[in-house]
Amino acid sequence: MQEGNSLWAFMLENRSEILAKTTEHLWLTGISVLLAIAVGVLIGLILTRRQSLASPVIGIANMIQTIPSIALLGFMIPLVGIGAIPAIIALFLYALLPIIRNTYTGILDVDPATKEAGRGLGMTDWQLLSKVELPLALPVIFAGIRTATVINVGVATLCSLIAAGGLGEFIFTGIALNNQQLILTGAIPAAFLAIFLDVFLGLVQKNIAKWWKGLLWAVGLVLILGIGWQVYESLQTRTFLAGLDREFFERRDGWPGLVETYDLQMDAVQMDAGLMYLALKNDKVDVIGGYATDGRIAAYNLRVLQDDQNFFPPYFVAPLMRKETLQEYPQLGAAIDLLAGKVSDAEMRRLNYLVDQEKQSPEQVARDYLASLGLEILGAREEGEADIVIGGKNFTEQFILAEMYAQVIESYTDLKVETKTGLGGTSICFDALQNGDIDLYPEYTGTAFLVLLSPPEDLVNTIIKDREAVYRYVQEQVGEQFNLQLMGSLEVNNAYAIMMREEVAAELGIRTITDLATYLRSQ
Repeated sequence: MQEGNSLWAFMLENRSEILAKTTEHLWLTGISVLLAIAVGVLIGLILTRRQSLASPVIGIANMIQTIPSIALLGFMIPLVGIGAIPAIIALFLYALLPIIRNTYTGILDVDPATKEAGRGLGMTDWQLLSKVELPLALPVIFAGIRTATVINVGVATLCSLIAAGGLGEFIFTGIALNNQQLILTGAIPAAFLAIFLDVFLGLVQKNIAKWWKGLLWAVGLVLILGIGWQVYESLQTRTFLAGLDREFFERRDGWPGLVETYDLQMDAVQMDAGLMYLALKNDKVDVIGGYATDGRIAAYNLRVLQDDQNFFPPYFVAPLMRKETLQEYPQLGAAIDLLAGKVSDAEMRRLNYLVDQEKQSPEQVARDYLASLGLEILGAREEGEADIVIGGKNFTEQFILAEMYAQVIESYTDLKVETKTGLGGTSICFDALQNGDIDLYPEYTGTAFLVLLSPPEDLVNTIIKDREAVYRYVQEQVGEQFNLQLMGSLEVNNAYAIMMREEVAAELGIRTITDLATYLRSQ
């Protein structure tokens, strides 16, 4: 009960922001569905007159529906950038299938005798369609519109990954920060919005036969105004803009602290960690908060700005492991420690580059690197039930590190390993570890210190710059609080970093974050 009261109090305190994000969510959903109605109904009607085209056209719409949302959003960035426009286009494409299919099916299912009666009265094809077929098919068509609307309310949460706003901002920020209140603050209004729209459209559907002509005019008017507004917004001169992932945007060792330390005067939007690199490469944002060892630094010709005031703390990699697993398989400790103190920043950046740019598999990159260290690594891992499950977050470095640990364990013990990588951030990995769904995953000392343990502010200020002190504190506290074991760390320090396109930074003479702050104040 106390947790429920706490959530309610949190939502009341942030009601204005929740209302704003709900309005954004409704806007994205509404405009995309109205656009899909205008196009989808027209296509469905055409297909009833050209039935030979029905199978390929509906097949294409079906294929679009199967494209993963994040992939479609990523595809949009080079074409139309970030924000509401690519989000509306993606949502429009997802809404087409149920509207096209229901329009086509609804018209064809009209009683042939009724159609023949209309033709017998001398009706033209247009009169037959508008006065007989369409009115009779409206309930079926509207059922497709209801389906498309409910689907888009859910998909629209992902649009926050390309800075389009909406309730997804709460959800993904909560996942990144292991904050259940934030997750529910986005999920609950989204669920209620879907229910409300479905009920509302159900009431409209009961009167659709009387209202449909007026609704057509309303749809047209809203579309004209909505599209006009988006075009106007897109033509406005873009200010200097930062694209940031969820964790960096909210954490005290991220954007809030960086802005305060350097007095950065610039706008920032939240984005998916992978898509923000693509946005920077395609000149849709000017700055990103990335990772110091990322292979895309070289692949996209980016400049890492020097942290000349030493704001960012160390983030050394160390496997976080369940103590029960280590007790059951004590041979794990020696195998994992074969990598302790190995892999420098430069080496990790090179390995990431091989995967990101050269398109080599993480498995092969990990195997080649381990062999270069003089370790005897077996070939392909054995099939069968796994003794150990290794998790990993959803970026390249974690895929490679998970493979390194998996291959070392299988080569130097008699244990079988399964990897479950691509987990959506710190919160999901940590929850999976605590629940026993995975046995270990590569974590970063700074992240464990600030996100998982949330120590007092005075302690943070005292030891945050001390690598060994942070490591010892994390190792002690994860053992006491969560019964976990922090294993030996690698040499790689994947700290946060501020990046710009090399050509832009060179043109503006920006080498440090202080240079960036000075440039922004001069504008």
